[in-house]
Amino acid sequence: MFADHRQHRTFLPPDELCPLCPTRDGGPRTEIPVPAFEVAVFENRFPALLRRPPAPIGAAAWPYRVAPAHGANEVVVYSDDHHLGLADMEPARIVKVVEVWTDRYLDLGRRDDVAYVFVFENRGLAIGVTLSHPHGQIYAYPELPPRILRRVDVAQAYLEEHGACVHCDVVTTEAAAGIRVVARNRAFLAYVPFAARFPYEVHIASLRHAACLPDLTDAERVDLAALLRAVLRGYDHLFGFALPYVMSVHQAPTSGEGHRPVSHLQVELTPIHRTAEKLKYLAGSEIGAGAFVNDTAPEDTAARLRVAMAAGGA
Repeated sequence: MFADHRQHRTFLPPDELCPLCPTRDGGPRTEIPVPAFEVAVFENRFPALLRRPPAPIGAAAWPYRVAPAHGANEVVVYSDDHHLGLADMEPARIVKVVEVWTDRYLDLGRRDDVAYVFVFENRGLAIGVTLSHPHGQIYAYPELPPRILRRVDVAQAYLEEHGACVHCDVVTTEAAAGIRVVARNRAFLAYVPFAARFPYEVHIASLRHAACLPDLTDAERVDLAALLRAVLRGYDHLFGFALPYVMSVHQAPTSGEGHRPVSHLQVELTPIHRTAEKLKYLAGSEIGAGAFVNDTAPEDTAARLRVAMAAGGA
């Protein structure tokens, strides 16, 4: 996707000019024209994907192909409090965010030009955020992105060979072993994956086969919110500062019911720190060959995260 206008998007404005705060009397007009709100969603002013995109510039000669960038980019603002992130919210407030994710998944997924709805959050300056007010984003893609397509293909092959969902089997295995588990509750399991790419990567997966957010019951949404909060609070106690991360919500593509048996709801958290002072950089092996090198053992980082979560009150 090419979106050269994004080079000029708003970059770390002062708090008093934050475009994600509510519009209050005597203050500047923001993206959210109300004086208070719980959760807000609006179309990104600097989108890479559009409902009515312009035609691609120029013609592509073989072997290249071009297409208009159909889809949507939305911003999800978690709270009207400029400093309140998911880790600091009570579970009942996080449930409202999960309900908004669910609503947008259903609404965007009904569109003929959308094949995959991707909910994510980039947190922290080290990740590259351009606005400090806690928020996430939603990309609605016209096709399955490469990593999602790989997940679906591998899960389909596993289903054909073993007659089971690979994610269900992973969750069952991790829950039974326990050594990489960092937390669990009635409906969800949080664990450092066996093949973790980042030292403190954590996956939060539903214990039963739920393909997407709309499959969850009210009680399960509460459990997801509670476990997500617990892991994020543990992250912030790990090194004593708000840990930068990317949060990705993986769920079923919206381009057909055939994906449901091989899709399993999972929240993937990838912090980029490997120590308090050092980042996990993507270098030669990761960028050039696509092969991640992890400097820590998942079992060890899971143990450290359990300690951090206990310190965070989880």
